[in-house]
Amino acid sequence: MKSIMVVGTTSHAGKSLISTAICRILSRRGWRVAPFKGQNMALNAYVTASGGEMGYAQAVQAWAAGVTPWVEMNPILLKPQGDMTSQVILRGKAVGKVTAADYYQQYFEIGWQTIQECLQHLSTDFDVLVCEGAGSPAEINLKHRDLTNMRVAKHLNAPTLLVVDIDRGGAFAHVVGTLELLEPEERELIKGVVINKFRGQRSILEPGIKWLEQRTGIPVVGVIPYLETIFPAEDSLDLLERNSTKIQADLNIAVIRLPRIANFTDFDPLESEPTVSVKYIHPRQDLGHPDAVIIPGTKTTIADLLLMQKTGIAEAIQHYAASGGTVLGICGGFQMLGQTIADPEGIEGQAGKYQGFNLFPLKTIITGQKIARQRQVTSNYPQMGLPVNGFEIHQGRSRVEQLIDKPSCQPLFDDPSLGLVDNCQSIWGTYLHGIFDNGPWRRAWLNRLRQQRGLKSLPTGVANYREQREQMLDHLGNEIEKHLDLTPFLS
Repeated sequence: MKSIMVVGTTSHAGKSLISTAICRILSRRGWRVAPFKGQNMALNAYVTASGGEMGYAQAVQAWAAGVTPWVEMNPILLKPQGDMTSQVILRGKAVGKVTAADYYQQYFEIGWQTIQECLQHLSTDFDVLVCEGAGSPAEINLKHRDLTNMRVAKHLNAPTLLVVDIDRGGAFAHVVGTLELLEPEERELIKGVVINKFRGQRSILEPGIKWLEQRTGIPVVGVIPYLETIFPAEDSLDLLERNSTKIQADLNIAVIRLPRIANFTDFDPLESEPTVSVKYIHPRQDLGHPDAVIIPGTKTTIADLLLMQKTGIAEAIQHYAASGGTVLGICGGFQMLGQTIADPEGIEGQAGKYQGFNLFPLKTIITGQKIARQRQVTSNYPQMGLPVNGFEIHQGRSRVEQLIDKPSCQPLFDDPSLGLVDNCQSIWGTYLHGIFDNGPWRRAWLNRLRQQRGLKSLPTGVANYREQREQMLDHLGNEIEKHLDLTPFLS
C-alpha cells in the first residue's frame, strides 16, 4: 500500500486543504484512497453510520476520496472542554476526560497501538493512504509524544509533503527552520515543499524558490494560489477569517460565537447561499438587529450559558425573541433555550442546576452516556413532509414540560425528541446537526425569514448541500492539480 504524508510548518498552513485535494485527485485517477489523521484536536465532529465520532475534516476528506467515512480514518479525537481538559474519543467512542499531562501518561501507549491497528485495518481495503499531520512536526517540546506527524510518516515510510503558508509572511524561514529541527531520518522523508496561499506573480517568487531548493536540496513541488472557497474547518480559529459581508445579501443571520463552539460546520450551507450573510457574534458584542439568531452547539453547554448570561447577550436574545425575532438553537443551543439544565454528576464541571433562556418548556439533564447516531426524519415545520438527514452528538437528555403558563410547542420532526418549534414559529430548537445540509428544508426555513421582510420566496426544489460540496471538492481538486506535482510521491 502506498502512502503520502502531509505536514505543515505551522497550524493553518493548509494541510487539511491539500490533503483533501490529494484525496480527490488520486480518486479521480482510479486509486482507492483513504484519508488518515492519527490524532485530531477539534470540536467539529462527524458521526459515522456505525455511531462513532471522528473529526469532520477527515469525513470531508473521505467524501473527497469517494468513500464512506470510517472512525479508523481518525483513531483519536480530542475535544477540548475549556478547563484545560479534553474528552478523549478513541476509535469513535468516548473513553474519558483528562488533562494534557494525564493524557500522555494514560493514553500515549494505547493511542499509538490504536493508530497502528487502524493503519493496518485501512491497508487491507485501500490502495493509498493520504495522512495529515497536526500543527508542526518540529515542536521540540512535544516531539517525543507526537502521535500525529513524523511518527506516522516513519512507521509508513511515507514520502512527505511540507506545506507552508506564504500569505502570513516568513515562509522561507518557516521551511528552513522546520527542516533544521527534524531528525535526519525524518528530514529524509520530506520529498517536496508546497508553498500555499500565494498571491501575486509566480515570476517574482522564482528567485526564492531556487534559493530554497539549493539550500535544502528539496524541490518545491507546488505553489498554490490563495483560494477563496469556504472550506469545512477543523477548529474555531478559522472563524477569525470569516464574517465577510455579502453586499447583495437579503438576510443577515447572527451566530453566537461561543467560547467552546462545536460543529460550526453546520452553517457552511448557509454561507453558500448567495442571499444570506452569516456573521459570528462574540458574546460581548452588540447583538444588533439580524433576521435570525442562531445559538450553536457547544462542548460545554452550562459554561457557555453562564457566560452568555454574564455578558448580557442572553437577555438581549430574550428581548429579541419577545419582539418577534427568530431564534434557532442547535444541540447545546437547543438545551439553553429551555427552562433548566441540570448536571447532577458534575460531568461538565461543577454539579448544579442552572436556569436557561426559558423560551421552551424544556428541561435537560446532563448524563454520562453520550448519544451519537445518524438520523433520518420527516419535518413538520416549516413545511410538512420534507425528508431531513443529520446526526446527533450530545450528553443531555431533554423532556418537554407541558405547563399552563407556557405556550404550547410542536415537534419539529416526526420524532418529537429531536426538536421543537413554538406556535408562532419564531423559536426553533433541534438536536440535529447538519440540518441546513438539507436543501429543501433550508430554503423553506429561509423563506419564512424572507416573508417577514416582504421578500420573494426562493425555490425550494434545490439539491442538498452534499451536491454543492461535491462541486466544491471537484473545483478544489482541479485548482490544486494545476499547481501540484505528485509524481515524486507515487513512483
